[in-house]
Amino acid sequence: MPLSLCPVSLVDVLVDGQPCDCEAPACRVGDPISLEVRLTNRSPRSVGPFALTVVPFQDHQNGVHNYDLHDAISFVGSSTFYLDAVQPSGQAACLGALLFLYTGDFFLHVRFHEDRSSKELPQSWFCLPSVRVRALQAQA
Repeated sequence: MPLSLCPVSLVDVLVDGQPCDCEAPACRVGDPISLEVRLTNRSPRSVGPFALTVVPFQDHQNGVHNYDLHDAISFVGSSTFYLDAVQPSGQAACLGALLFLYTGDFFLHVRFHEDRSSKELPQSWFCLPSVRVRALQAQA
């Protein structure tokens, strides 16, 4: 069986309008920030529909990840977004918002789930490395 690349690629992840490609974006505690994930279909067939879930965590630098952040991060709306099928060479975007309640370095896993029984893509997979966000003390 030949190896094939996943036909879906992430074009960009933006936090508060800034690309998350090098430096961790910073935000102020208590100020909502926007999150945008753009998806491009590079296959000759339509893919999806998809559910996109954002999973926040803290890395304690000792191999332990803390996913119990209900008191530290709040989603404005939902942490799961739905996309219809994406046509060949087409793009789609998910827009959401987060509110950090405490200072610290946080990470966001962005996970896609395909909502149909196609065998072309795995049922669930992580599409990109975790996105790091720094929550800083609000100015008085």
